[in-house]
Amino acid sequence: MTGSTDQGAYLKEHGQKIEAAAARIEPYIRRTPSLTTDLDERLVLKPECFQVTGSFKARGAFNAMLRLKEAHPDTRGVIAVSSGNHAQALALAARTLGVPALIVIPADANPAKVAATRAQGAEVVQEGVTFANREERMRELKEERGLTLVHPFDNWDIIHGAGTAARELLLDHPDLEAIVTPLGGGGLTCGTILAAKSRNPGLKIFGVEPERADDARQSLEAHRIVALTQAPDTIADGVRTTAIGARNFEVMVERQLIDGIITVSERQIEESLLTSWTRLKVALEPTGALPLAAYLSNRIETRTSTGKVGLVLSGGNANLELVSRLLREGPQAL
Repeated sequence: MTGSTDQGAYLKEHGQKIEAAAARIEPYIRRTPSLTTDLDERLVLKPECFQVTGSFKARGAFNAMLRLKEAHPDTRGVIAVSSGNHAQALALAARTLGVPALIVIPADANPAKVAATRAQGAEVVQEGVTFANREERMRELKEERGLTLVHPFDNWDIIHGAGTAARELLLDHPDLEAIVTPLGGGGLTCGTILAAKSRNPGLKIFGVEPERADDARQSLEAHRIVALTQAPDTIADGVRTTAIGARNFEVMVERQLIDGIITVSERQIEESLLTSWTRLKVALEPTGALPLAAYLSNRIETRTSTGKVGLVLSGGNANLELVSRLLREGPQAL
């Protein structure tokens, strides 16, 4: 366990970097609203589906690109691997700053996300790309073209940018007792932890991942990075990572700053997605609905029974065919 003085300095340093990121990216992103709901008067929603490119990823992408452009104004271009949301965000940030972007995306990725990435001006490589070989293909192209990698979650600039969502949430509702985020590679969860606990170390932060993609939960229990043997089969395509990153492991596990990791079933994800579309009238994608799934299954703990809970709903770039089928046939239709 890290000493309290050291922990305080760690949180202060990262909190200051999140404040700097917020000022840096302000001209390029939206300050998304904090919404209350009749589901529960304690609940506050942060719908990042209203964000530029439809997800929180724009926050980290702009922060990383602005920092890169400042440090290396002559950069030849950037490269990343992504199932879609980081791809779109990085493509927009790169185009805005006049930097070429190449994104390596598995061939079976959400077609809508791929089309949106291309529409933002990025070069997309998909042919022969699978979830298993995408990192290798990315490294080959990076070396061939002399590009700079902008990792989707294992990157401090990405993490600090992602943390600006929780910063806004707490400016609107400083009395929150807990914040819940989707958890894939760990960028959003770690940004939320650092933004929240640098303001109030007693705030509880929970990450939510599918039962079929529980590498973060296993890593927390084993106190080492545990990688899944293959890409998880879940409708929450934004968290289909096989392992959290080294920086994310540092924040959540080594620093012991996460208060819990909640896993939810595919049916619970489907039910939360239906609730978001039909009752909340918020058009989420399955990954964005993960915190709501944890709430609906009564898995979120607060210090008091009246404690207010914030849900960071990460994005809304849904596969409309999937959503239409779910709306028509109900849970387990998928």
